[in-house]
Amino acid sequence: MTEPAQSELSHFDASGNASMVDVSAKVPTRRSATASAFVALSDAVLAALPHNPKGNPLEVARFAGLQAAKRTSELIPMCHPLTLTHIDVKADVVPGGVQITATAATVGPTGVEMEALTAAAVAALTVYDMTKALDKSIVIRHIRLEAKSGGKSGDFLRE
Repeated sequence: MTEPAQSELSHFDASGNASMVDVSAKVPTRRSATASAFVALSDAVLAALPHNPKGNPLEVARFAGLQAAKRTSELIPMCHPLTLTHIDVKADVVPGGVQITATAATVGPTGVEMEALTAAAVAALTVYDMTKALDKSIVIRHIRLEAKSGGKSGDFLRE
């Protein structure tokens, strides 16, 4: 994949310095994004999930993802603080691990991809934290944007 030149990236000014994009002139529109992550777990860890002494790891992961989405601008330097109108985080046991899906929405001048990605990543990290005592070889894979809608760049759907 070819890397775009710095002048094509929105978070760089004309001198090549990192800069927060000014979205004040953009018209607020409804925007949504869905991201996912996969936590690869052994069969033994999957079997132990319902009996975790720390509580239900999947429910704790859901709450952590919800909380993280709301704090994205505190974690990612060039993200705008957004008023989120919806956040949903799902953590489902599937063969080989836990599939995390996070959706965020807003009505505003900028997108919510980073909020959805942050929610998915933190939910996956929370599953790791809740199960690491059982297995240190847990792997988090495929933190990625699945879909987005709204905004100047239009819609995106991963195939």
